[in-house]
Amino acid sequence: MAVAITKSLDSCPIHRLLPQIRSQSTANRRENASQEWFSLPISRRSVILISSLPLALVSVSPSSEARERRSRKTIPLEDYLTSPNGLKYYDIEEGKGPVAEKGSTVQVHFDCLYRGITAVSSRESKLLAGNRIIAQPYEFKVGAPPGKERKRDFVDNPNGLFSAQAAPKPPPAMYSITEGMKVGGKRTVIVPPEAGYGQKGMNEIPPGATFELNIELLEVVQPEKGGA
Repeated sequence: MAVAITKSLDSCPIHRLLPQIRSQSTANRRENASQEWFSLPISRRSVILISSLPLALVSVSPSSEARERRSRKTIPLEDYLTSPNGLKYYDIEEGKGPVAEKGSTVQVHFDCLYRGITAVSSRESKLLAGNRIIAQPYEFKVGAPPGKERKRDFVDNPNGLFSAQAAPKPPPAMYSITEGMKVGGKRTVIVPPEAGYGQKGMNEIPPGATFELNIELLEVVQPEKGGA
């Protein structure tokens, strides 16, 4: 009897089926693992984040495009406007306050950049007595001859007595290009040598160089009617 059973087992082709059984078992384990991975609980927050990714990458509203364009470090030259005296300018922010008119006394912060380096800035003024750097707004009259306000000896401000002559010297372009700006506005200007520091240069701005002027309008005092 035992001999018959042994012969029966020997004649059974089960050894031929073992590779197929192992292959099917491996496939089943992979399928179950895949199903378990997809069945993991996902929070609502994760679903929202995942579903919003394609929209954030491919869909941009017109207002977003405008904001992105204004936040670019490099503004295309064709986007600049031209002032009556030929200066190229671009308003980074329009501003919502009073308008700077010719004859208005204004306070601004200005920065002159040459190849990305800040060469002259009202944010780097110095006190008369000491080396402490302060951000002193620059005050002048729109349309006035450049440098007229610098003839004052001292300016009294909350940070202490300040030497007008020691204040950073703005380029002549600033006295005209500020006209039309609104308080809170920010304007960038391409300044050629003849409207800038000419053949002398200033600090890191070499002689005969074109540079970038950034202006932030802080305050406007309208001219008195009938005044000089």
